[in-house]
This record gives sequence, structure tokens and C-alpha cells, in this order.
Amino acid sequence: MATFLFFTLGFCLLHPTQSSPLDDDKTVLCFVCHKTSHGFGKHEYYPGSRLIGEWIEKAYPDEKIEARYSVEWPENPDEFFKDADTVIFFCTGGGRHLVNNHVAEFDKVMRTGAGIACLHYGVEVPIGPSAKGMLAWMGGYFETNWSVNPHWVANFESFSDHQAANGVEPFEMDDEWYFHMRFVGDMKGVTPILSAVAPKETMKRKDGPHSGNPAVRKAVAAGKPQHVAWVYERGEDYHKGRGFGFTGLHYHWNFENDNFRKAVLNGVAWTAGLEIPENGIVTDTPTREFLEENILEYAGPQDRKKQAEKKTALVR
Repeated sequence: MATFLFFTLGFCLLHPTQSSPLDDDKTVLCFVCHKTSHGFGKHEYYPGSRLIGEWIEKAYPDEKIEARYSVEWPENPDEFFKDADTVIFFCTGGGRHLVNNHVAEFDKVMRTGAGIACLHYGVEVPIGPSAKGMLAWMGGYFETNWSVNPHWVANFESFSDHQAANGVEPFEMDDEWYFHMRFVGDMKGVTPILSAVAPKETMKRKDGPHSGNPAVRKAVAAGKPQHVAWVYERGEDYHKGRGFGFTGLHYHWNFENDNFRKAVLNGVAWTAGLEIPENGIVTDTPTREFLEENILEYAGPQDRKKQAEKKTALVR
């Protein structure tokens, strides 16, 4: 894999380090995000990151968990990523993905054995170095003119016996579930966590970079299950580090669903090497008021008034 990356990513990578991210008994979660990008309650990257970090901290009271947060790429990445057990990207993707200008730099973090989790728009990166990096780190990504991003109600009926699926029970959820991901060959090392058959209505848009193409239309017509959340176990070059991709979470309110929330938390915690309880990570069900206040709390002083005004026009 190291030789493959040297030639295909187009930059010089260091030899795999022999150190481990677990330099002490502390578990470090590094969240790299944008603040937000859509209307109130949608793409709430920073507020959502804070919730995930806080929920995981509370779920493991006997563990020493440190959650770090950076809006935009960290100013001092060496310090921010030091001893990282996992890095979570919840940010605008595509050409604005935060890893795009730091692929070689971030590959060094991955080669310590640290995990990676990408949520919603964070799974999309441009074809090229970022995409090849994501395949190596996370086993899959959203590829334009191959993957699609319709809004639809996914019905999740069965699950693997992987730890990241512990305690997740059948549920339905309306979200902007991206699907038809670009995965590594033969999906080696990839285990689907959430899969559903996409209805034909998801193909009502014309072909385009995010809306449709012949390959995805064929897959949907055949009723092929689409994997919208997955885990990945990397090879020795990356100290068998772990990856997690989750394509939902367009709506902040979907955290109200216990199974949806559990799937997110299980996957993120698993990438950090935490043991997932048999019943999954159980947290109190948040109210809509709680989630609204979470957005307002972390929107920032300049945005609080604007966000509060939008609160009166919530649209799912």
C-alpha cells in the first residue's frame, strides 16, 4: 500500500512510523469542522461535533477521553493531532473539504494508526490526492459522477454483527442519504453498518455530478442495497487503523432518533479504539428544544441573532 500511495497520490510519504497514538491511557478525539453551511438545523457541523464529543465522554465515565475541536484546519496541526486516537471530519466537502490542502500532512497522522470518521458532506472529496487518501484511510468516499445525494426515507432492517452496529435496531429515517459510494476494490476491509434499498424516486433527477449516472441508475433499478454507513480496517502500513463513513446527518434533528444517534456514536467511538457496549452507546434522547439550544450555543456571537431568527422558520 505504501508503494501504491507514493506513486498515485503524487507526493512523498514517510515510512510508516512505529509509534502508536496510544502514548498514554487517554483517548483523544479530534474534531475538524466548519461551523455550518445551510439554514437553521441543517449541516450544523460544529454544534453537532460538540454533541458527539460530549455524548461519547459521558458514555465512557471510566475512560480518560479528551475531545478537541477545530473550526477550519487547526492553526497548529502538530499539537492538535498529537496522540490523536481518531479524527472526525464534519465539514463542507468537495472542493472545500478541509483535508484537500493537507493530504500528505494528514497521511502522517493516519500512519500513526489513528482512526478517521467522516460525516455527511465530509465523505465527499475531489477526485485526485484527497480521494486516493480517503480510499486508503476510510475505504470509501463520495465520488462525483458516481455517487448521488438525494433526500429519501431509508428503511434499515438488518445489521451486521460488527461492534459498530451493536444495539442498533430497525428504523426509518428521512435524510440526505448519499449512496453508491466509491469503495476500495472488492470492498476489502469494508463492513457495511447501515444499508437500505433506495427507492426509484431517488433517480428522478437528471444525470449530473451529484444527481445521477448510468451506473447508479442500474444499481437502483436492480434493487441493490446501498451502503450509507460503513467501517473500514486498514492494513499494516497504517497500523490497522480504523475508518468510519456516515452519509446522513443533513438534519440536526435526526439526533432525536435513538438508533440513528447510536449508529453515529458507535462508529466514531469504534474508530478511536473504544470498546462498544453490547447494547451500543446509550444516551438520553435529546428534545428538539435541546438541539435548538445546542445550535445557538455554538453558532458564535455574530451568528446567534441570525440563527434565532431562522428558528421561527424551521423546515424539515
